[in-house]
Amino acid sequence: MRIERELLIDAPVDAVWSVMADVERWPEITASMTSVRLLDGELRVGARAEVVQPKLAKAVWTVTRFDEGRRFVWESRVPGVRIVAGHEVEPDGDRTRAMVSVDQTGPFAPVFGLMLRKLTEHYLGLELAGFRDRATAAR
Repeated sequence: MRIERELLIDAPVDAVWSVMADVERWPEITASMTSVRLLDGELRVGARAEVVQPKLAKAVWTVTRFDEGRRFVWESRVPGVRIVAGHEVEPDGDRTRAMVSVDQTGPFAPVFGLMLRKLTEHYLGLELAGFRDRATAAR
């Protein structure tokens, strides 16, 4: 199952990326996060983050792709499900297109995805709104 959301933000791409890549501050800008703690220093390939979200179990996410200024992807696992979340920005004139996605695969992914689809969609929307609000407030 894949869920994608995007939002056009009236801010330059570097401002939106700065907010998006500052994962430990996400709880300040979105109600979808209770805490995010980098376990290995900075956000980079191989780095892990402990993430606590309302209504979900604490999870450790591992960064599997990191393109500075453009995108990062991290993944987590629960029994029978691999969850991959993408975060990406791209310039759109003077604005920025911010994109977030969640892919769930594995034998229990259909059930897991069905149970959490609405919550996942809601959280992705909250995250995009938080990125927008913080990036445009900095202008």
